[in-house]
Amino acid sequence: MQLRRLKSPTAEAIAATLGEDGALIVEDVLDSARLMDVQDQMAPLIEATHHGRDNFSGLQTRRTGGLMARSPAVREMVMDTTMLGAARAFLSPWTEKILLHLTQVISIGPGQPAQIIHRDRLAWGGYLPRDIEPQFNTIWALTDFTEENGATRVVPGSHRWPDEQRAEVEEFDRATMVAGSVLIYSGSVLHSGGANQTDETRIGINLTYCLGWLRQEENQYLSCPPEVARNLDPELQALLGYTSGGPALGYYTDPDGHPSIEQPESALKSPG
Repeated sequence: MQLRRLKSPTAEAIAATLGEDGALIVEDVLDSARLMDVQDQMAPLIEATHHGRDNFSGLQTRRTGGLMARSPAVREMVMDTTMLGAARAFLSPWTEKILLHLTQVISIGPGQPAQIIHRDRLAWGGYLPRDIEPQFNTIWALTDFTEENGATRVVPGSHRWPDEQRAEVEEFDRATMVAGSVLIYSGSVLHSGGANQTDETRIGINLTYCLGWLRQEENQYLSCPPEVARNLDPELQALLGYTSGGPALGYYTDPDGHPSIEQPESALKSPG
């Protein structure tokens, strides 16, 4: 089964295709100007990032997080109307609100072997029932993704497989795409970073959304603390988790000693 490739789809079309296939590619989402802006903002952050310390993270791979506090361009990507709408539509059977689960630049360097095949939902240790889909994942290509430089390996349809089923070689597809395109995949689909057999670095930005009642993989309250988050758009504040996630989820006590259970849509207030 091959990855379907869509051009200028609606949010509803993305959510429907993802439900059927477990993964897809949306082509040419970022134009050249926006792509260059993101690349320019990411370059110094990537340069300051250490390589991974184990085989899963990648000894020749850099993973750069904390993007909400450091990149206005990535904030715009997180708030992309179509992608955000698709994430909400896809996850709506299990939640009323969604959260930003992870922001990470993944830079696969020359000589990096292929990553082990896995499902991202295992971030929660396998405790979630398989009939609950916890994630809507995106990888935005900042460089061309090719078979030679480590394009993501995906097994379309595997989101419906039992845990014990293993993929055969012929069931894999490669998320080859030009810079500015986006791979979208569910938390239940089998996938991995590919092997980079070139002299170039393959760079993509992993932006992931999850159910509003789950703990995020990236601790957004530390990565984007209140003194930074208070200046962001209220909708983005809510995605980071600065909001009520239900009747009591997100409850906090004011540091000055004023307890409250009924939180406003955003728990932060802009200065002034």
